[in-house]
Amino acid sequence: MKTGTVTIVGRPNVGKSTLLNAILKEKIAIVSDKPQTTRTRILGVAHLPGAQIAFLDTPGLHQPEHQLNKRMVRTAIDAIHEADLLYVMVDATAWQPKPGDRAAFKQIASELGANPPPCFLLINKVDLVRKPKLLPLIETYQGLFNWSEIVPISAKNGINVDRLLELTVRALGEGEAMYDEDTITDQPMRALAAEIIREKILMKTREEIPHSVAVEIDRFVEEGKLARIAATILVERETQKPIVIGRQGERLKEIGTEARVEMERLFGMKVFLELWVKVREAWREDEQILSALGY
Repeated sequence: MKTGTVTIVGRPNVGKSTLLNAILKEKIAIVSDKPQTTRTRILGVAHLPGAQIAFLDTPGLHQPEHQLNKRMVRTAIDAIHEADLLYVMVDATAWQPKPGDRAAFKQIASELGANPPPCFLLINKVDLVRKPKLLPLIETYQGLFNWSEIVPISAKNGINVDRLLELTVRALGEGEAMYDEDTITDQPMRALAAEIIREKILMKTREEIPHSVAVEIDRFVEEGKLARIAATILVERETQKPIVIGRQGERLKEIGTEARVEMERLFGMKVFLELWVKVREAWREDEQILSALGY
C-alpha cells in the first residue's frame, strides 16, 4: 500500500482548506474569503485504492503581528517537517509571484534543508484565469524552486484534483496503513463545533471582526442522539460585540441556526446550541487564552 503524509502550505487565502475538503469529499476544514481563516493544523485522511494519505492543512505563511499569528506560523512550519511530500499552493489570479510568495518559498527552502521531500507547486483558481495567461505564470514559477511537479488546479471546482492525487500516490512510498478505514480526521467534535461557529461568524460579519474573534466551547454533552453545546464567542472590543449580535440579536440567531444545521449534518445527531458573546481585550496576545483555545 502507498502511504505517507502530505503537508499543504502557502500564503493565506490561496485555497488550502478548500483543497483538503475537495480531496476528502467531506467538509472538515472551514473556509471563507477572509485571510488567516485556518488557525491550526488539520488532519484529513484520504482512503484511495491501494493508498492511504494523511493530508495536513496548515495556517497561511505570513508575517505575524500577534502571539496568535506567531503560533499559527509555527504550526505551519512544524507541519512541513512531518511531510513525505509537500504541496505548496499559490493563487493563479495574482498573475505573478508576489513578494509574500517569494518570502514563503525562501522560508520553506530553509526549513527543508539539504534533503527535501518531493515538492509539488499547485497553482490554484485556474478556473478564473485564461489559458494564455497561465503558461507564462507556470514558466515564472519554474525558475523559483526545484519543483517535482507543477499542477494547475481549481480546488473549488475540482479541476485536475484527480490528476494531482494520481501524481501524489505515484510519488509516495510503500508502507502500512496509519489509520483505521473509517478515520477521516483527528479533530474532536468540540473542535469541529467551535470552527463551524467561527466560520458562520466570518460569513456574517464585516472586515473588522474576522481576526479578532474566537470561539470557546463551554459545554459539550452528548445525550443519546442529542448534543447540548454551549459556546462563547470572544471579541476584543466592546464595539465588536453588537456587530456579532446584530439588531435585536438577529445576526447571532442566524449564526447559531446555520452552525446548528451544519453540526447536525456532520455529527449525525440533533444539536441544541447556545451562544454568548463576551469581550476579552487583547486575547490574541494572551498565552493562557491561546492555549485554552487550542492554538
